[in-house]
Amino acid sequence: MASNSPTLSAQDRAKRAAGEAAAALVTDGMRLGLGTGSTTAFALEAIGRRVREEGLRVAGVPTSFAAERLARQHGLPLLSLADLPLGPDENGPALHLALDGADEVSPALDLIKGRGAAHTREKVVAALADRFVVLADPSKEVERLGASMPVPVEVLPMAEPSVSREIRRLGGEPALRMGEKKDGPVVTDQGLWVIDAAFASGIDDPAALAAALSETPGVLDHGLFLGMATDVLIGEADGSTRHRSR
Repeated sequence: MASNSPTLSAQDRAKRAAGEAAAALVTDGMRLGLGTGSTTAFALEAIGRRVREEGLRVAGVPTSFAAERLARQHGLPLLSLADLPLGPDENGPALHLALDGADEVSPALDLIKGRGAAHTREKVVAALADRFVVLADPSKEVERLGASMPVPVEVLPMAEPSVSREIRRLGGEPALRMGEKKDGPVVTDQGLWVIDAAFASGIDDPAALAAALSETPGVLDHGLFLGMATDVLIGEADGSTRHRSR
């Protein structure tokens, strides 16, 4: 299998294994949520291969401009949220399956997402799916959320100072995410900014933090995905996967 390609790093082999395992869950006629990031990219590649080789009929809602471009590259038909049924009908749920990566995965399958600054759209799409499958390599597994990654918080630019003050009040250290190949801050697909909220010893109460951030004026959404993932596929460098489910 391609998972064992010698040209890939051990981490990328693990990501490919997770992506290919996720693609194997897709069945004919599914409406999909198409996530953003390097691990999900392997899943989109594998689904596209099934479309070409097996005649698999699927369509997906992309969670970012990057996911949209990648899906088109692999020949995946696309949908918008307006194309989905308003609720479960004879054709099933709005989305049968959403596939996406994560930056951290806790033992309870809670997540931190948002290194790609697409977490707001990703959360909208995941919430519409009957099954939300997260793809990851072993480095993403943590015992405590926030142990290694900050929580991305998408904010109105004018609200950055007040949101940063609130993050400090909640025990975090805010840092406005700056562009690597541009002057100034990272700008999301919504035209907003991202504050990365770091918690030095991890997050004591993720649910309370999520609620407080959601209630803060100027915050569009944050990267805490609590109680949303139904399954996690952990790829290994040898091409195998571990399946964790809620």
